[in-house]
Amino acid sequence: MADKKTAKLIMVINDTQEVLELFELILTGEGFRVSLHSYQVRDLKKVKEVNPDLLIVDQFYGEEALGWELVQKMKMDRDTAHIPIVVCSTEIRLLKELEGHLKAKNIGVILKPFDIDDLIFAVNQALADAEQYHRPDGKEKVDKDNN
Repeated sequence: MADKKTAKLIMVINDTQEVLELFELILTGEGFRVSLHSYQVRDLKKVKEVNPDLLIVDQFYGEEALGWELVQKMKMDRDTAHIPIVVCSTEIRLLKELEGHLKAKNIGVILKPFDIDDLIFAVNQALADAEQYHRPDGKEKVDKDNN
């Protein structure tokens, strides 16, 4: 288990306090640092302040798909585009259609309802993929053999 200085920081956005507390319990138990946020996060300012190693967001908050909106904003901003994201969703059909595109953008998906093992696997996979494909400064790694 990593110490507090080297542990990855995971930002979790959800509109239910009980769910946030469960995420915190599970993720800190796995050695991660956690930053919990309600659905007041609509722009990138808070994401940039927290500067997480990973973001977990529910696809829907309130009555709208604001999770997708935040994901789109993050991927379009140079300062946040490198941050891996895990989206929690019940939209199985939509996610199957978007699976290849989401994977290419380092956006993992957890279908709801999910169990602890699903969550831990998705988090570890997203972090591993991010380390493999992105440099620490957020820019894409260049494959010198193919360029």
